[in-house]
Amino acid sequence: MSGGKLENRVALITGASRGIGAAVAKLFVEEGAHVILLARSKSGLEDVDDEIRALYGDGHVTLMPFDLSKIYELEALGPTILERFGRLDILVANAGILGDQTLVSHSKIKDWKETWTTNVLSNVQLIRTLEPLLKASDAGRAMVTGSGMGVNATAFNGQYGVSKAAVMFLFKTWAEETKQTNLRVNMIRPGAVDTDMLAQVFPGGYQGDDMRTAEQVAPMFLELALPTCSRHGELVTPATFSL
Repeated sequence: MSGGKLENRVALITGASRGIGAAVAKLFVEEGAHVILLARSKSGLEDVDDEIRALYGDGHVTLMPFDLSKIYELEALGPTILERFGRLDILVANAGILGDQTLVSHSKIKDWKETWTTNVLSNVQLIRTLEPLLKASDAGRAMVTGSGMGVNATAFNGQYGVSKAAVMFLFKTWAEETKQTNLRVNMIRPGAVDTDMLAQVFPGGYQGDDMRTAEQVAPMFLELALPTCSRHGELVTPATFSL
């Protein structure tokens, strides 16, 4: 809102229809940003929009229903945002799918391709189409949501784990390529977050005592989105953020 930490900033959040993406969207709007919400589920986006309108009024978000697996159509995203908003200051690459939960030896190549396309190649396209806008910003900020499963392998979740390991390395590479610019690129591994995806991974319920809500981890994204943020190429976790 007026006087907020992100006043007059334009942010794009993928996977914004629920969970972490929705929580980050609400916090960014609270801090004054105009937020472009991108997700496959139009109804989910509309639900988030309704919540934001109820809290902060109209005019703070733009809904963009889109399936990130359509990677070639993503090339038009940057020009579309430039034409409509004239700028982009923040990218939160949060979208991802779990893939088929099965043994690697029982898995199907088509499921690997779907997971890889949505979780990895879509982010390659986001970088390609949005980097010019983010570099043109006076304080471009980009961050990706990682997962512990991209570091520590777990049975039956190979498709997701491999893709998250790859996307984290992708953003590390991007950070190396942009370290001489005013664009700041970072990675966030928020730990166990109470989301629909976590419930799928642990159908019997998560047994750890370190689970957080999406609202509790959203401030990690806010810090990395601030124009004053100097972090670059870092992996931010609840431990390093003091949550």
